[in-house]
Amino acid sequence: MIKTTNLQLLPVERIHLEAFSRNKSELAAILNVVVPNSWPHFPEAFSLPADKSCESNPPPTDWGNYFFIHPKNEVLLGNGGFTGSPDESGTVEIGYEIASEYWNRGLATEVAQGMIDYAFAHEEVKAVIAHTLAEKNASNRVLQKVGMKFIAEVDDPEEGKIWRWQISRDEYYPT
Repeated sequence: MIKTTNLQLLPVERIHLEAFSRNKSELAAILNVVVPNSWPHFPEAFSLPADKSCESNPPPTDWGNYFFIHPKNEVLLGNGGFTGSPDESGTVEIGYEIASEYWNRGLATEVAQGMIDYAFAHEEVKAVIAHTLAEKNASNRVLQKVGMKFIAEVDDPEEGKIWRWQISRDEYYPT
């Protein structure tokens, strides 16, 4: 689990995916939280692996997906995490989404900073990247607030043009 000032980033496990595939209220019961109506924006992030056998229930990895829980308010306010382990250059990618009811409260910034802090706590991580749509938007501002800089516009086969943001270990200042 990753902890920030106000949030807990809880690793997503197979039991959560199975509950979500049935309905959000079942997931809410397992997590003992309220699940907002507007969440998730990207339900495809919660698809079950093709192999549904009980033996294929590996523990969550440090570099996987997380639920963003606000324990004081007992609410799941979003999800995100890492797209995988650091690559051969020591780069790891983060992503996140916050339920619209919780926008403009600094929570995306807190989540992004928590993931960056977590990543740089691992010696092998040399840089953290993120991608946004190729337009000015709230996510750009979040990434700027946590010290990321725009580094390139790239073509994504699914999204089209996107913007790549990055913070290197040399630019990082722990919170």
